[in-house]
Amino acid sequence: MTAETAQPPSAPAPGQEGSHSPAGDRPAPLLAGAVITLLEGAALAGWGLYDVVAGLVGDQAALGRSEAGAAVLLLMGLFPLLAGRALLRLRRWGRSPAVLTNSICLPVAYYMWQGGGAVRVAAVAVGLLGLAGIVSLLNPKVTAALYGDRG
Repeated sequence: MTAETAQPPSAPAPGQEGSHSPAGDRPAPLLAGAVITLLEGAALAGWGLYDVVAGLVGDQAALGRSEAGAAVLLLMGLFPLLAGRALLRLRRWGRSPAVLTNSICLPVAYYMWQGGGAVRVAAVAVGLLGLAGIVSLLNPKVTAALYGDRG
């Protein structure tokens, strides 16, 4: 085998480990879905941090309940943050938890809407973010970017 006939090493397929694709290879719907998922994860983690602080400076009798809830919220926020990061790196596994996170926004928005008043504005925002995330992440361009052309 000579240098002229040797096959160059093939690059890993998009979404596989070791794939470091430039930002130009990410379609806009993938970027939008990743950003929405990151925002949702940051909101959950921020709510968890708020609960930690509120428990520490508030009523000492509620401290244990507040800390337990905060730990759950922090963990719930970590998963979408990891999924959004994975999507930005074109990792396939990030799409399923991102779609799940965005899907969970829909019943949350419904129950927020039931509260009435000013909470309805937040309910509409949560619902629209969830729908936008789902639509963008299930876009055919995102599928092609993450899984390649398998036709």
